[in-house]
Amino acid sequence: MNIFDIIGPVMIGPSSSHTAGAVRMGNLARNILGEEPAEAQIVLFNSFSKTGKGHGTDKALVAGILGLSTDDDGIKESFEIARKKGIKADLVFGNTHPEFPPNTAKFILKGKNNSTVVIGSSVGGGRVIIFSINGFNTEFTGEFNTIITIHDDRPGVIARVASFLAEKSINIAQMKVSRESRGKTALMMIEVDEEIPEGLDSALSSINHIQRAMIIKSVLGGV
Repeated sequence: MNIFDIIGPVMIGPSSSHTAGAVRMGNLARNILGEEPAEAQIVLFNSFSKTGKGHGTDKALVAGILGLSTDDDGIKESFEIARKKGIKADLVFGNTHPEFPPNTAKFILKGKNNSTVVIGSSVGGGRVIIFSINGFNTEFTGEFNTIITIHDDRPGVIARVASFLAEKSINIAQMKVSRESRGKTALMMIEVDEEIPEGLDSALSSINHIQRAMIIKSVLGGV
């Protein structure tokens, strides 16, 4: 347990789960998209759906996809900020899903170049878990600097990525691979101990059979 576990995040209230966690989920979804979204549909489930407006969860989720931090006063004006930027944000309430945790949201984001579908939950104290990215099962908290690759499920791809990171003196703390089915498309998440240098995503994307690489910086470093 560290000091963050005890006192929680610096944030705009009223609730770490419904506000800070919501901002962090939105920010991770934006980073997974890899660019500013032009369109966003955000579906709220269970407790989020029932109490989201009263707790400001709707504003916090939109603030996250705008890239705002948990203590940014702009959270209160996130819908207006999105409108001024020309970002279409549509929030959907009234959904329940018995297999989802209480504070769950689904982000359907479209940018100029990319699109993504991200599902995650706020689990308390500002902490979050992303458990689905584009249909792949994940266990992504955003607490570590993370490399995500979408790649063809072929022998040697994982080894080539690991070797590449070793050459850059980047230590792998944890790795998880999820795939559609054998020989199809796979998603790999690599949490690392070091700062990730700029341009690493482009370098990884040039490796044969890697469709796209994403770099997600730790949300505990700022947002």
